Amino acid sequence: MTASSALRIGIVGCSAEGAALCYRTLCGEAAAQMGEHDHPEVALHTYPLARYMGPIRKGDWRAVAELMLASARKLAEIGAELAICPDNTIHQAYEHVVERSPIPWLHIADSVIAEARARGCSKLGVLGTRYLMTGPVYAARLRAAGLGHAIPDAEDRDRIDDVIFRELVYGRFEPQSRRFFAQVTERLAARGCDTVVLGCTEIPLLVGNDSDWPLPTLDSTRLLARAALREALRPKKGSAVRAAPLVSARY
Repeated sequence: MTASSALRIGIVGCSAEGAALCYRTLCGEAAAQMGEHDHPEVALHTYPLARYMGPIRKGDWRAVAELMLASARKLAEIGAELAICPDNTIHQAYEHVVERSPIPWLHIADSVIAEARARGCSKLGVLGTRYLMTGPVYAARLRAAGLGHAIPDAEDRDRIDDVIFRELVYGRFEPQSRRFFAQVTERLAARGCDTVVLGCTEIPLLVGNDSDWPLPTLDSTRLLARAALREALRPKKGSAVRAAPLVSARY
């Protein structure tokens, strides 16, 4: 399959580091299936993280959804046919988004759960922002999938959240923070977890190679990108006639 016959992917960004990792994964891993230097057409739109943080801190998920929808509409206008968001936390607004979106979405937790099932995992430790760890994004879907899960204790959650927002979203990946995340993972292993979800899109950049990590990891950012790539390359009935390629638009 070539780029001209693949679905065009729109990335709804939230934080820059996570969106960049998702974009690089999509483009870098496509060549193995599509040929040298090839990948589906990809467009990215992101509002400043500051625009999201106000409603997130207020728990106003409908306002978060409006930002996500505005990005999706911009992406659809220039030809995107599939939307993904490489930010776990704002998936709490997902149900307010999909019913009004001009293009279909993939849910980040679904790609993680599919990989967990494929690996035979039974209990997942979930790391992410405090909103993500204590919220419903993973908890509800994991229960529906028959998978157990655990989150760090309150003190660890506060420090994880602090590292994410003071370091990771700014592209700072400090050795002491990596050691701390490893210690938290060890505590989750002691509570019976057999793998850990890197449920903040920047955490994979902190962890790096997980061969020396206390538990196997589920990298939500890269798993979502791979799920989008599979969907983009899935043969479609009646797909001989395609719309024009992604084009620029003025807003």
